[in-house]
Amino acid sequence: MTTIRAALLVTLSATAALLGPALHAQQSHPTPQPVEAVAAPAMARPALWKVSDADTTVYLFGTIHLLPKGIEWYDGKLAQAFEQSQELVTELPEIPQDQTMAVTMRFAALPKGQTLRGLMDDKEKAKYEAALQGLSIPAEALDPLKPWFTTVALASVPLIRAGYSMEDGVEAQLEKRNKALSRPRIGLETLEYQLGIFDGLPVAAQKAYLFETIDAFPKIAEEVNKMVGSWSKGDAATLAEILNGEMDDPVLYKALLTDRNRNWSVWIDDRMDRPGTVFLAVGAGHLGGKDSVQEFLEKAGFKVERVQ
Repeated sequence: MTTIRAALLVTLSATAALLGPALHAQQSHPTPQPVEAVAAPAMARPALWKVSDADTTVYLFGTIHLLPKGIEWYDGKLAQAFEQSQELVTELPEIPQDQTMAVTMRFAALPKGQTLRGLMDDKEKAKYEAALQGLSIPAEALDPLKPWFTTVALASVPLIRAGYSMEDGVEAQLEKRNKALSRPRIGLETLEYQLGIFDGLPVAAQKAYLFETIDAFPKIAEEVNKMVGSWSKGDAATLAEILNGEMDDPVLYKALLTDRNRNWSVWIDDRMDRPGTVFLAVGAGHLGGKDSVQEFLEKAGFKVERVQ
């Protein structure tokens, strides 16, 4: 079955940890478990590519939406590429937090009169409630939410406990630097589009992903540690395998990766018709493996060069 733990790190760039901090804060008796710190070089060297012609350059950088403190990745050729660019392109444009929450809850909230536990049979409910009790999260806190978003929220909890945060993530850091340079930031997609990918899943599939995440809860931080280790070393192939290798649901794989990567490659193709330098930063799972953005660009006749 497709792992939604990887999926949430591939997509949902603005909302992957939206509820995680709130859930963590409201635990009446938090019981954080120590997690081994991510094994990353003192100075990370994540992968960077570029597509260029006589008057246009588009840099391609794979991001990690949540990171722990202490990973120094902004340096060298990557920093030079960012600082000489005229605009930042990310999956989503900059969206005010209140608007993000409003749109997210419009997609994530169950219809009036329904509850999350009401969608479960007795066996499922018992397993779900036991899992939340182990996290010191009151079950009623998540009752208004659809299973897909509850999965996203719960998957972020062990990462927050292990020291991961959106604030330390790549997008947040790039956004700060971009604002300091007073440059435009452009989004490839809308928040509605991203949320709609998961919101369109059948309820049975959403519940299956929820219980898959509950079963894997003790290992989520370990999995992400491995992912960040590969990202830090610039090992795009291993990183893509970690992120996308378990997506064996062809419908979700197409919606999350293939279709979006193809769309983004078309955007890049069109952007190459105008002069300038662009720094494009999207989830790292989109820039490695089968059906990557680079693969679609090469099929369109572009040469993609590894810069770092």
